[in-house]
Amino acid sequence: MKKLPQAKILIVDDEENIRKTLRMVLEYENYEVFEAGSGEEALERSDEIVGLDLILLDIRLPGKDGLEVLAELKERPYRPEVIMISGHGTIQSAVEATKLGAYDFLEKPLHRDRILLAIRNALAHKRLKREYYDLRQKAAKRYELIGHHPVMKNLWEQIKRIAPTNSTVLIQGESGTGKELIARAIHQHSHRAEGPFIQVNCAAIPEELIESELFGHVKGAFTGATEKKPGKFELADGGTIFLDEVGDMSLKTQAKVLRVLEEGEVQKVGSTKIQKVDVRVIAATNKDLSREIREGRFREDLYFRLNVVPLQAPPLREHKEDIPLLIDYFVRLYAEENNFKPKKFSPEAIEVMMRYSWKGNVRELKNMVERLLIMTESDIIEKKDLPEHIRQDEGVFLPEISKVKSLKEFRELAEKMFILAKLEENEWNISQTARAIETPRSNLYKKLEQYNIKIKAGVGEVVAPPGLQAAGGEESPNSTEQDGR
Repeated sequence: MKKLPQAKILIVDDEENIRKTLRMVLEYENYEVFEAGSGEEALERSDEIVGLDLILLDIRLPGKDGLEVLAELKERPYRPEVIMISGHGTIQSAVEATKLGAYDFLEKPLHRDRILLAIRNALAHKRLKREYYDLRQKAAKRYELIGHHPVMKNLWEQIKRIAPTNSTVLIQGESGTGKELIARAIHQHSHRAEGPFIQVNCAAIPEELIESELFGHVKGAFTGATEKKPGKFELADGGTIFLDEVGDMSLKTQAKVLRVLEEGEVQKVGSTKIQKVDVRVIAATNKDLSREIREGRFREDLYFRLNVVPLQAPPLREHKEDIPLLIDYFVRLYAEENNFKPKKFSPEAIEVMMRYSWKGNVRELKNMVERLLIMTESDIIEKKDLPEHIRQDEGVFLPEISKVKSLKEFRELAEKMFILAKLEENEWNISQTARAIETPRSNLYKKLEQYNIKIKAGVGEVVAPPGLQAAGGEESPNSTEQDGR
């Protein structure tokens, strides 16, 4: 059985004897070989040969010379590796070829072992670049922002305007809304995309270690500092640093972060040396920083430095129309990453999931989809497969119109369901809920009593009017009881 060729190689030289000699050597090594005798022909052949891996390119050619061909190849998105060949090599031409992206530079006369070694190294380098590209594509897919709702389209427009700049960005929003995804999208669409993206969860690092994590330390700076360590700002040099949960930093650390933003300088713990860094800062928080400032927990000057370009991550409840799209995306992503057969959600299951409040936003939805894919045996996930708390949450929504007998009954039930929904959003905090719906707390208590909504260990119970079934609930002869959670 004939072995598949190791790679496709194009030999470009105006001397036929050199082309024949190289062809003989390379075909013996099981490479698939093609030839071109001029720069113009080389560009034509490189377009024609599918999956071309490597070009052996002479510098002196009739018409376009090798360096001109190399310059044109550089502009192509998936160009092959190039090894330059010259019978009159100079340091200047070698340097220029390297700047244009040539992998190696060989002088004539060519030696068999030398050229085979250069080819093997060039092909290995190409494979590494392809693997790196594939990993980046896979990572980019995992961190993709999904949504067609106008609020998501507007967010994308803002990202595209912000990304090309070096401005500091502050992303605010509830937990699970995708603040990290927004930060990554900004980085990927910026001129720093080839640089590092360094993420720091300020809430997860102990107070005594956060300075060392952000700015690094020298050997002996403190007990346990047995060797020099670079900080996150240093690692992010030339790229982007993402300070997640920035509202959880201590005032002392905030002062040092402010210095980086103002001066572009970092100082390792235990060192007197100042180091310049070129870093774009993107920060995120789910806290109300204005309140944190008033209560003395966050520096106002740092807030102004971070809040150059503010962005708001929309909660899932503001773009629930994207839920079917997100479900499909998470199903495909999980199936691809785990070699798992994709499953489908029934229209009824999706409808229930669109009605659920999703306090944990997109993160909660993603985790729920993954759980259902693992735990559901059938290929179609039905409404009955959904967790009880998601199915019960339907009671927060309005009943079927056909079940309502009068305008007064509809108005009362609508008000009741609205109060339940807001209690759920505010984690059954009466004062917070009263502020959210702009009513006195005493009035909210009256409504709870009027509609028989009981607060018991974080659970609201509502008894609907006799004979009336809320959407998704079970109708009984006398009354319908719904768990407001």
